[in-house]
Formats: sequence, structure tokens, C-alpha cells
Amino acid sequence: MRVSVSWLSEYVDLPADLAPGDLEQALVDLGIEVDSILDLGETVSGSLVVGEVREIEELTGFKKPIRFCRVDVGAANGTGELQEIVCGARNFSVGDRVVVILPGGVLPGGFAIGARKTYGRNSHGMICSAKELGLGDDHAGIIVLPEWLPAKPGDDARPVVGLDDVVVEVELTPDRGYQMSLRGLARELAHALGVGFQDPGLTPAPGATARPAYPVEVRDTVGCDRFAARMVRGVDPTAATPDWMVRRLTTAGIRSISLPVDITNYVMLALGQPMHAFDADRIAGPLVVRRAEPGEKLTTLDGVTRTLVAEDMVICDDTGPISLAAVMGGQTSEVVDSTVNVLFEAAHWDPVMVGRTARRHKLFSEAAKRWERGVDPALPLVALKYAVDLLVEHGGGAAGEEILDIDHVRPRTPVVLPADLPTRRVGVEYPPARVVALLEQVGCTVAAGADRLGEDPGTVGVAAGGTVALTVTPPSWRPDLTDPADLVEEVVRFDGYDRVPSLLPMAPAGRGLTWQQRRRRAVARLLADQGYVEVLAQPFVAPELADLLGLPADDPRRRAVRVANPLSEEEPLLRTTLLGPLLGALRRNLSRGQRDLALYEIGTVFHPRPGVGVPPPMGVEHRPSDAELAAADAVLPDQPRHVAVVLAGEIEHSGWWGPGRTAGWADAVQAGRDVLIVAGIPAERVTVRAAEYAPWHPGRCAQLRVDDAVVGYAGELHPAVLAGLELPRRTCAMELDLDAVPAPPMAPAPAVSPFPPALIDVALVVDSSVPAEQVQAALAEGAGELLESVRLFDVYASDQLGAGRRSLAYKLTFRAPDRTLTVEEAVAARDAAVTRAADRFGATLRGA
Repeated sequence: MRVSVSWLSEYVDLPADLAPGDLEQALVDLGIEVDSILDLGETVSGSLVVGEVREIEELTGFKKPIRFCRVDVGAANGTGELQEIVCGARNFSVGDRVVVILPGGVLPGGFAIGARKTYGRNSHGMICSAKELGLGDDHAGIIVLPEWLPAKPGDDARPVVGLDDVVVEVELTPDRGYQMSLRGLARELAHALGVGFQDPGLTPAPGATARPAYPVEVRDTVGCDRFAARMVRGVDPTAATPDWMVRRLTTAGIRSISLPVDITNYVMLALGQPMHAFDADRIAGPLVVRRAEPGEKLTTLDGVTRTLVAEDMVICDDTGPISLAAVMGGQTSEVVDSTVNVLFEAAHWDPVMVGRTARRHKLFSEAAKRWERGVDPALPLVALKYAVDLLVEHGGGAAGEEILDIDHVRPRTPVVLPADLPTRRVGVEYPPARVVALLEQVGCTVAAGADRLGEDPGTVGVAAGGTVALTVTPPSWRPDLTDPADLVEEVVRFDGYDRVPSLLPMAPAGRGLTWQQRRRRAVARLLADQGYVEVLAQPFVAPELADLLGLPADDPRRRAVRVANPLSEEEPLLRTTLLGPLLGALRRNLSRGQRDLALYEIGTVFHPRPGVGVPPPMGVEHRPSDAELAAADAVLPDQPRHVAVVLAGEIEHSGWWGPGRTAGWADAVQAGRDVLIVAGIPAERVTVRAAEYAPWHPGRCAQLRVDDAVVGYAGELHPAVLAGLELPRRTCAMELDLDAVPAPPMAPAPAVSPFPPALIDVALVVDSSVPAEQVQAALAEGAGELLESVRLFDVYASDQLGAGRRSLAYKLTFRAPDRTLTVEEAVAARDAAVTRAADRFGATLRGA
């Protein structure tokens, strides 16, 4: 919000010597963010003076009318002679006083003024328009000073045109709507500087009369709890908005439209009360304030025809809606160039309704911004009087004696505040008398005065535990003060944030990360180290995703939780698998030219609990009971944490060094195995078995187990799934349920043997259907305690081995902790391992 200090000074007694820096600091101390403070006098450098036009010579022969003027600028030019200036404007004549900038001056925007020859004449300076001085948008004509101004040629023109002012731009917090007005900012400054404040909202205003200004019916007193109106008849439709009002509106960023409309905007800026001006002659019949009928249409002042919903509030006449209440008026009843009878409306609307309406229609008017933050319900009659007086003064006409005021405003609910709560919350000593004084400075009414608190706190009322309790009624202009914490904030703010010590309390000793947190971090670090890129996908999916993934009809992953208010109607469900959003991220990257991708995500999935109902209704007036919380928890879906990876393209890049390697199902299986191992599960407890599970390819899907429990699946995705999702062939994926992985066992300290190992390789021929993982487990089981490690290093198949047969080559490492193994011991252990594999799978030594 932008306001001028001169306007503020009409309501607050600002010191004459108040520097812009001190003004900024006073606002910052109150928690108001200051974007900028601009001294308008510094926007124009050089000599900007009052001039009197003495001679005008019309120049002909050019495409547009040009005038050669001789202007008296007094002694400002150093000679006292008439200043010769070429000007294209025609809205002035001989004898008029104008604003002149002399050579050497610089206008806003860095436009330097010099002496030059133009249109065949020498021009020394410029006669200025409002736009050239940054005072408005009018560039058609120059500024002609009114006759009553006591300014003579050569005087500094800055104070004459308002360039001696200071403009403050502040950024307001969403909960402080009262600060979106001169009234609110002036009150804050008065408290910060300790100076006087004249509250324009307390101006006496006449109340409702027996005969209303216009017949109005309010059908919804919740959406509109106060509606006031007053008429001005016989307004001069040609009356212009006074220059001082235009300048103030322009400074605030509001464009001048017409006198009645400008007055409503001016009152809104001054008091914080949005208003609307109707052309009374364009209203058909009585007004009705009600909720809109679904499907009703209204063309607002911006020319957009809007379809209304039942929550919108509208003002209607016999023709239907003529105004979108509290947001924007309609075209059929707006003030036009021929308007002579103006009906001013000032009401009080429900902030929640206004906020939703503005967002629904994407119409964030200045009025809506104030209404959704809260407006003082005591202002309508004061605002009406202010607007009517301004229109009568500057537009003629007669103010109607009839005043309408339909008032259903409820009194504010008092807040009980323990007097020691500010001290306990902030850590600064605030005596009860000081708390009362600060709250009264805010505008609150406190049940007991400071003198009584100072003499005998027990006479005020004592809360539980012997604490003095204050009954505080917030002022009408502070709808944000609803809880004791809000009052504590006001006490601290007005007492001064600088009094709060900037010392952090000692943090209690923690227990460090839980084992689940350490596991998740270890898994994320492992996958990142292996080249996977983390994805944080939205948990929302489309209903047709289950079909695209080829999930069977009875698959529990088809049962999904539907979000009550989804961000997108196309994705209203919560995911039951990480693969859907993760594959969507893969597809988006592929569409943008990425071909070799390895992505991973660690996140929760959502499984609805069978047989649960809806959560119990819980308000905000008190903390939910344990029973209510338990009932709410009972309907929450199960949310296990999963980890998933997807791979497409080359996992080992090709280049001048040779061909690369395309990612395959084995890489996805290995990613699952690595995740389990880094999660603290010993390798001997991890088994991999062939399986069939959507959306994986039936012949290239592996089931990952810990002991006998299935924790996930990995492999190549089904070709039909890849075709439906428009993904490349051979795309692979892995998904594990981290919550299903048991806690890691206590890891024993590693035993390091100082004796050398014995390395023996064996190549076993088995059926192709036998998993290599199970052969490796048989070798480890048969080798006994001397076996230190076993690793598959080669897979071979040929016609010599026979159809359906393959060779698996393993490297066996044997070592004893207390001696050097003999050849006989190592060979015996090797033979025992081979025998176990032969007994279990019919394995034979290759070449034997």
C-alpha cells in the first residue's frame, strides 16, 4: 500500500522534522514491512518553478499545433527576462500560471531538459504536464495552477504541485486488514511516535431514519450483517475530481475514473471501508441482498460475464444481479457520464465468503483485498457521511436526509487473558498494569483498570492457580484478535520488539535419529551414489492409472483413497504405489530429450482401511478430546513408506571407449538387493525368486524376500504397460516396502583374520530355470564356516552345454581365523559346497 505522508499528517500529529529514516524505523518497530520511502522532491532535480504565460505565438506549417511561448519565471533564470519555450499543449492561455522546468533540470525517468532549437525556434526549458512530473496519467495538457494559489513567478513549484511530499510503500501482513487504510496506519504511527491521533472513524454521523434512502431487503444476514445507503440527488455530471484527490489516488496506485467513483476509492483508502456508487436512475425496483442462484450471470465492471455459484453474494434489482457483493459492481448500474442521482452503499460482508468469491472468479479487487482481511463493522455510516459531504462539495447536488442502516452485527466476544501470559510466553517481565495499558492503547476494553491491578490484583479476578485474569474486548477494527496469543502479540509489539532479548534457549539433549530415519537416509545416499536422481512427485493419481498398470481386478492396490478437495479433478486419488507418479516423471523427462534415466523416490503410499466410516466432526473452539482424536486416527489410511526406482536407456554410457550397456531387469533387482543390504539386512537373509506381479513382465519379475516375508518386486515392466504409458521398451523398475523390512539386527564387530585366503573358482552347470541366487545359497550352506564369501562372476550358455542348460561361475574365498588353510582343507570345503549344490539342483562341475 502506498500513501503520502501529507495525507497521514491529517490524522496523526507527525513531527515537522521527522526524517524519512525515522519514519521507516517507527513502522518497522511495529512489525510493518516498509518496501520503500520516496521523497517526491528528489524525483525532479534542477529548477522547477512557477511561470506566468505572457505571450503565445501560434506556429503553423507543422503536422500538429505548436505554440511558441514567452513565460515569466521571475529571477529563477538568472536574468529576469521572459523564458522562451516551445509547447504543443493548448489547454492554457495568456495570463495562466504553469509549471516550468528550466534547462539543466531532470524529470522523473532520467529525462534531462536543455536548451535546443525545435520547430524553427529556440526552446529553453519545458512547460510540464502531470504525467511528465510523475503526478498522474494526464499527458494531453499541461498543469494550469488555480487562481487562488498564492504563488508568483519564480517560486519553487514543488510544494505547489505536491512534489514536496514523501510517499511510503508498506507490505502488510494478511491478518492486519485495518492497516490497509490511512486510519489504521496513522493510529499505528501515533502509538510508535507517542503523538496525537485524530480518528476519522469516530466522526459523528447521523443514524438510520424511519424512511430509508432506498428500499433494500437483506435475506442473508450471515453473509451481510450490515447494509447502509444514502442518496445524493442533482449531481453535476461534468464535475471533475479535484486535483488533490487525483494526486492522492494516483500515489496509492488507483486510476481516476469519475468524481463519484473516485470518492468511494478515496473513502476506502482513508477509512478502510470499501464502498460502491450506483446510478440510482439505472436501478429497477428495490434492492435485494442474497446468495446467488447457481448459474446466474453478471457482467462486472471489467466487462467480463461471470457465472455465479450459490456461495456468491449479490445485490439484485428487478432485473437480477447488478453487483457481485464486496468484489465488483455490475455494468448495468454503474455511474456513467450522465449520472445525476448517486446512491452510495457501505456494508459489512463475511470475510470468508469474499475471499472464496474473489479466488473463484480470479477477481482480486482493492475492495476484496480489504474484505477478506476484515473491515470495521462500525464504519458504514461514517463512510457514507464522508462520501456524501465530498460529493456535495465538489459535485453539487443535495444530500438526501433519508439514511438506510440494516444492522445485524453481533458484539465482539471478550477474550480471557491471564495477566502473566505475556511474561511466560516472551520471557520479558510485563506487570499486569503494563499489560492493561498496552491493550487499551491497542483499542481494547479491559474489564479492570490499571490502578486496580496495581493496588490489588486479587480484586480483578483470579484464574486457576492464582493468576490474575483479564477480560479483554477487542475493538471493532481488530477482527484478528480472537485468542489470548493474539493479545500477547499486541503487548509485545507495542511494548517494543527490541526489548525482547535475542537469546536462544538451551535446546534439550536429543536422542539423535531413529533407526528408521537412519535407514531412509542410508537408502537415499546409496541410490544417489549409484547415479539415481531423486524425484519428489505429487501423491495424486488418476483413476485410470490402475488399468494402465495392468493391475488385476482383485488387486488391493486398486482400492484408493479419494481426496475430498483435489487439486485437480483429473487426479483425485491418493497413490497406492510409487510407480505411477514416478513413471510419469520418467515420461516427462523423456519428452524433453533425456534418454538415459535412473530415478528414485522414497515416499508414502496410501491404503484405505476396510470398514471405516467418516471422521467425526471437530471444531476449532477447543482441543479435540482423546476419544475424538482416536476416532479420527481410526479412519486414516495406512501409510507405509516405500522406495522405488525406474531405469530407461543406457546405464553404462557408450563413447569412444566402446559400447555402453542398456539397463536391464538385473539392474533393478540389484538395486533392490543393495537397498536391503544398506538397510541393515544381512545378505544371507535376502533371497530373490521368480514371480508374476503386475506391472512387471511375468518372465522377468523377481520377488524380493527378507527371511520368508515378501518386501518388494523388481524387474522389467510389462510391454503392454509400457505401451499404455508411452515409455520405451525394456524400461525396468523396483519397489520395496521399507516399513515391511524388519529392523536391522545388532551388528557384531567384524573379525579380521591375519591369515591369507584361499581362492577357488567353480563353474556349475544347471538348468536355466534354476535361479543363480539359490545356487549361491546352496554353495554357502555346503562350504561351512571356512567360507568367507561367494560371488557370481560369469554366466555362460552354449550348444555344448545342452538345451536349457547354463554355466554359473562362482568365486569362493576361504579363510580360517586362527591358521593358514592347507590345500586339502580348502579343496574339501569346495567339494562340500559343490556336493550340496549337486544334491539340491543336480549341478555338475563344468568340464567334469
